[in-house]
Amino acid sequence: MTILPNHRAAGQLRPWLRDRVADFINRDPATIDTATPLADLGLDSVYALALCGEIEDHLGVPLEPTIVWDHPSIDALTEYLSGLPLDAGT
Repeated sequence: MTILPNHRAAGQLRPWLRDRVADFINRDPATIDTATPLADLGLDSVYALALCGEIEDHLGVPLEPTIVWDHPSIDALTEYLSGLPLDAGT
């Protein structure tokens, strides 16, 4: 599977993550501060695991199921994910 670089670019990834989190917590994405810890936004462990799966599907890379807790905000996740090697999923 070929990974397109724009899927990992922070400018593309941050809004996608914000939209996914907003969907899980039933909030308008515009109201979400991307620096706020996901747990403070109300993302529980079930949704965190689901988010991890969606990130894996979106980027085509395997991830540890604890990634959302290891990088506990949208900004932290964006920074980590955009720094992964492009061949991480191959």
